[in-house]
Amino acid sequence: MIPADTDTVSVFFYGLFMDHQRLTEKGIKASDPRLAWVADYRLSIGQRATLLPAAGFRAHGVVVSLSQIDLDRLYADPSVADYVAETVSAVYEGGESQLARCYNLPESRLTGSNPEYARALLQLAEQLGLPSDYLGQIRQFLA
Repeated sequence: MIPADTDTVSVFFYGLFMDHQRLTEKGIKASDPRLAWVADYRLSIGQRATLLPAAGFRAHGVVVSLSQIDLDRLYADPSVADYVAETVSAVYEGGESQLARCYNLPESRLTGSNPEYARALLQLAEQLGLPSDYLGQIRQFLA
């Protein structure tokens, strides 16, 4: 029997946690990164980023594998402690899909704006090669 602390979880990241270096600096060991998107969600940025249900939209990001321990540590940070886990179907290039955990801030807790976060996310999304129409969605949060 494998101990629970070695279980790995597939997680869909859509914000600054897509940055492998940022995770490494936090002591988080992410592996197997793959670009993906989820249907019927749109990105929204207040003080932090979240995905909101929205028919016909796609939210782009990265699916990685993490240990449950690392995932728990990551979301224990006060800046993301209000995020709630849900299961999404992440679709990879070529159409293959996989269920993944995704953490979203409840819409009722989405407040303010954060152009600095949006700029950092736009830069990261460009580096990752996310689609240009999605980059345009991020640009809406720069003002």
